[in-house]
Amino acid sequence: MTEDGERISVDFDQAVNMTAAELEQWLETEESKSVGDKPGGEESTGHRSGRRIVEILRKRKGDLGEDDYAHMRKVTGYVHRHLRQRPSGDVEETRWRYSLMNWGHDPLR
Repeated sequence: MTEDGERISVDFDQAVNMTAAELEQWLETEESKSVGDKPGGEESTGHRSGRRIVEILRKRKGDLGEDDYAHMRKVTGYVHRHLRQRPSGDVEETRWRYSLMNWGHDPLR
């Protein structure tokens, strides 16, 4: 793995705090499906990303390709940007939290 790949991997592991099984289970919920950008009324961008994150989490590091690392960078950037937009008050049942969870990050952890 290149130095850049190692950095991307470390950043991704810090941003994604849900396991593949937890994320997969979350993606089946109505809350998960209720949030996000839905171009053309289809699956939301975040929901599709969540399915891709599950695939990445289930791969061995040595099997990750350039497209995996590109998505890992995208996920890390999204999580960091979204965390800065935290609403005030209890966020447990908010669209903000649900959206982050679609990207593999539960802000309540």
